[in-house]
Parts: sequence; structure tokens; C-alpha cells
Amino acid sequence: MEISENKDGNIHIFELSGRLDSRTSPEFDEKIFLAMENGSNNFIIDFQSLEYISSAGLRVLNKAYKKLKHTDGKIMMCNMVDYIKEVFEIAGFDTFLPIVSDRQTALKSLS
Repeated sequence: MEISENKDGNIHIFELSGRLDSRTSPEFDEKIFLAMENGSNNFIIDFQSLEYISSAGLRVLNKAYKKLKHTDGKIMMCNMVDYIKEVFEIAGFDTFLPIVSDRQTALKSLS
């Protein structure tokens, strides 16, 4: 998996490419929590190039959501292909993790 990071103002953006599974989720976990430790509080996770997500990937996002909830931070998901979005819906994650169609919408929501 490849993880690219950038910032747009005070919003930290992660672009995920490949597979977010038990083998690759520790790296994503490390990067997102390091960003939190360094003061980032608002996140966009761009799934445009993500091919697969497992329960391990969902756990990282759930853990990040819980930590951000205590610091008034927010996390938004965007650019999900239908089969990835279906995983979020089946797991019930779409009820607490906002999913929007594209990055611009996510940026507007967090600004």
C-alpha cells in the first residue's frame, strides 16, 4: 500500500492506494496518530485508489475517530468506490464516519 500525505490549511489529507489490511494497517495507524501528536485535528481520507479494506483497516479508522472525538477533531472519507463503501455500510461505520463523494466536498465540510 502507498500512503501519501499533504495538508490544505489545517486539514491533514491521506491518500490511500492499494490494500489496507492486516499487513499494511500498522503503517497507516502510525502515520495518522503521528499526525495527531503533531497537532493535526481534522482529517480527510481519500480512498480513490484503494482496492481493498479489511477489518484491520476499519479498526485503525475507528481508533482514530474515537481519539478525535475527545479533541473535537473530525475525520471524513471521500472518493470511495462502491465495493469499499459497501464494507463501511455493512460494518455500520457509515453511521459515524462521514462519507462524501469527493475531496472538494470534504474540504468544504471541514473548513
